[in-house]
Amino acid sequence: MLNDRVLVSLEETGERRSGGGIVIPATASVGRRLSWGVVVARGGTVRHVEVEDRVLFDPEDRAEVELHSRSYVLLRERDIHAVAAKRHESGHTGLYL
Repeated sequence: MLNDRVLVSLEETGERRSGGGIVIPATASVGRRLSWGVVVARGGTVRHVEVEDRVLFDPEDRAEVELHSRSYVLLRERDIHAVAAKRHESGHTGLYL
């Protein structure tokens, strides 16, 4: 990976449940929605993201790439909206916006 690039593996998006327990199928049309993924590689100048962090990003600001028959998303670090990491002190959520 070069410079500020981050390679992300998408999390599976299946059906969801609303707050009231209603099942929303994966095929339902929703407005602009952000996606979660897991970082599998990062460039040398990436400062705020580590490998295995969960990141939140806009699925429209991405470039898809296939490596070894698996699909990944290539992002710039600045296109990541939030990072959820387990490496922070206990008692903190690890979610930073």
